[in-house]
Amino acid sequence: MPKKIDNKVDFKKILDAYQAQRGRFRVVDVPDMQYLMADGHGDPNTSSAFTEAVKALYPVAYKLKFASKRDLGRDYVVPPLEGLWWAEDMAAFTAARDKSRWDWTLMLMVPDWIDQIMFTAAVEKAGTKRRPTRLDDVRLRTLSEGRCVQTLHIGSFDDEAGVLAKLHHGFIPDNGLRLAGTHHEIYLSDYRKVAPDKQRTILRQPITLDAEV
Repeated sequence: MPKKIDNKVDFKKILDAYQAQRGRFRVVDVPDMQYLMADGHGDPNTSSAFTEAVKALYPVAYKLKFASKRDLGRDYVVPPLEGLWWAEDMAAFTAARDKSRWDWTLMLMVPDWIDQIMFTAAVEKAGTKRRPTRLDDVRLRTLSEGRCVQTLHIGSFDDEAGVLAKLHHGFIPDNGLRLAGTHHEIYLSDYRKVAPDKQRTILRQPITLDAEV
């Protein structure tokens, strides 16, 4: 018998990790968070792997949401798409912006009450009709980032370079910090529906104290 349904949770409104302001770099302690993930390489504007990863992640995310509401009485808003980005030479982000050299992991956060059994069932259901090409590449993993610096970028993804340069070469070293993990973006706007100049993206960088490296 389904349990009584609680109010729908919107994590981007209640978690501090989803809060950022334009023009301000803020240090935030990010808790361990659980994600659906799919990896890839290359320019997201031209890579079919990128598009197919998005098409595989969302069906699983919504199957989990519906199962949580039906079976656990816990409803929630599917959080925004997120991405981890890196390259052998990080100048590919802040200088050349050579997207063909980028590696990435696309992610959708899921609540910590979602377990591996629920995930496996959701993947199976997502594959019953019009099975996504990259469905088998989707995995459920916990990401541990810890202390990070983040800011809100408003505008095109192609205009991020200046903000990232200030973050990597200004704020972080000026405060006795070092980069300690993978560049992380949280797409508060749906890039498929919102004009580039109005897109809202949280830019996050895990850090460590310089003395700890």
